[in-house]
Amino acid sequence: MSIELDHVIVPARDRDAAAGLLAWLLDVPWDKAGTGHFAAVYVNDGLTLDFAEEAGDIPYHHYCFRVGEQAFDEILARIREKDIDYRSRPGGEVDYEVNTSHGGRNVYWDQPDGHAWEILTVSYARRPT
Repeated sequence: MSIELDHVIVPARDRDAAAGLLAWLLDVPWDKAGTGHFAAVYVNDGLTLDFAEEAGDIPYHHYCFRVGEQAFDEILARIREKDIDYRSRPGGEVDYEVNTSHGGRNVYWDQPDGHAWEILTVSYARRPT
């Protein structure tokens, strides 16, 4: 059997708001009930993001989604529709630009809990074949 990531717990101040926003941006289903005390975002047939409510400081995490060209355009349009600040560099200033330096396109945003969310069309993290 191959190894596949099945689910990840995402800490959030308001699990339902955070899960609902991400599901809307990615245009994927989600469930407030999820499993147990999690709000589940069903990213695809093999990956679920389980949002858990946390009190106090939220630890920083980075989450990146590789998407096709059309999905990239649609997600970016929804980011703009919600007036979410975005940027072209992981730790850079908000510049409302799309990064194209890796042979594809990518953008980052931090809403709602300070995590660095990213969409890209070409992975720069894959091991060379």
